[in-house]
Amino acid sequence: MNDKPNIVFIMPDQLRADFLSGYGAAFIETPHIDALGTHGLRYTRASSPHPVCVPARVSLITGMNAVKTGVLDNGQFLRGDYRACGLSTWPELLNTAGYYTAAIGKMHFYPWENRLGFQRRIIAEDKLWGYIQDDYYHLLKAHGYTKTAFRDQPAYHENFGALISPIPWEYSVDHFVGQESARFIQAYDGDSPFAMMVGFPGPHNPYDPTPEYATFQPENMPEPLPGVPADTELMQPRRPSRSDSPRKPWYASDHDKRPTREDYLQQRAHYAGLVKQIDHEVGCIVEALRNKGILDNTVIIFSSDHGDYLGDHGLSGKGSYYESACHIPLLVRHPDVQDAIVCPDLVSITDVTATMLSLAGCHVPGYMDARPLPGLGLADDEPRDNIVGMLRNGWMLFDGTWKLCKYARGAHLFNLVEDPDEQRNLAGDPQFADVFHRLDAELTAEMMCSMDEAAFSQRVYTFSYSSSPDFGRVGWERTDPMPWDQIYPEPD
Repeated sequence: MNDKPNIVFIMPDQLRADFLSGYGAAFIETPHIDALGTHGLRYTRASSPHPVCVPARVSLITGMNAVKTGVLDNGQFLRGDYRACGLSTWPELLNTAGYYTAAIGKMHFYPWENRLGFQRRIIAEDKLWGYIQDDYYHLLKAHGYTKTAFRDQPAYHENFGALISPIPWEYSVDHFVGQESARFIQAYDGDSPFAMMVGFPGPHNPYDPTPEYATFQPENMPEPLPGVPADTELMQPRRPSRSDSPRKPWYASDHDKRPTREDYLQQRAHYAGLVKQIDHEVGCIVEALRNKGILDNTVIIFSSDHGDYLGDHGLSGKGSYYESACHIPLLVRHPDVQDAIVCPDLVSITDVTATMLSLAGCHVPGYMDARPLPGLGLADDEPRDNIVGMLRNGWMLFDGTWKLCKYARGAHLFNLVEDPDEQRNLAGDPQFADVFHRLDAELTAEMMCSMDEAAFSQRVYTFSYSSSPDFGRVGWERTDPMPWDQIYPEPD
């Protein structure tokens, strides 16, 4: 048995916490996911600081916040010369610690076949990116199916993405990812421990369970939270970004009406079906570890990049700091933890990065904002005082009770203890002006620090060259990019 544990990080795409029975959902049973917390920790206040696919994933791969990575929306990505900047991805760091690293499923890298340090990739990319010729594409092609089949179904357009999959279960994308993950575990015969990231493309839209899992009824789904138009209006940009295309994405539903309550309930029913299937696949992965005889030397981490509105506040998708989008599940099954521990500390999805490094005995680099998850006995696992979030269209600071969200047209201030459904925006209430200004000052300070550190690679010097003869000679050249550790050297 290896001294270091194997690590399996399972991350469905766009899974909100309240669609798991372990997080209180009464309309669904997710026993395999819930069981991860019976021998480990279930974090009840886990957040995605960057609740959009690519920003969340780039922050995960680097351990840095979105301002520092420069990836604030899905149209941006980690700079190609990140190694010259003195940065490493977590799989690269684990490789140097003797781990074999593998990524199975959706990673949302650009280019899509990029490895970013993973020694093996089995690729099944985003469900809406149907022209990517990944491993899943070739499986479908071999059996007479296509990744774009969903958009040929009238129900996809009529029901805002909710339909029964035209692809049978045995060839469905989440089954492909679960099956390939189990196969990897069964076949692995290396002498070193492995670290595997499993990226399920579901339950991201299209909401397309196969008939076996399309068993949930709309009338049994929780009602979408009411919208407050004055609040959602504040989230609209003051002017369009120059980088935004006026064209609709090719996967857009083929009509211009807005979803109704009935549409959202249908989405929720199909979304629940996808969650149920992912729960089944998680059970298969755990069983593969058990059959291999390595479950007791494997740490399993389960979380998601962000949530899904599913009609809450009259919205679709994600991309703001409403709880529907940024409150995520986070569970850790650890062989040394025999009890079911509920942890109420504030944690971030990005903290998974520092946790995996610490489990592997790796040093967590100083450029990372991630810190080890509390409760696992890892070094430097001090609980957070707050969670700071940042995207192109908004910023957030949450201290466990109060959440301040700043958008182009105004702000939201919610007391999540008294108003968990975020229906009463107190940003303009004089009674809570002190709270607003306190959180605003903390958020501003955090943003200033991140913006300063984000420009590290463009820095020319850390001390003035005004007295440097070398700088004064013809032909002097700057270091470009400037590596992080030349500006912020690690302490001895």
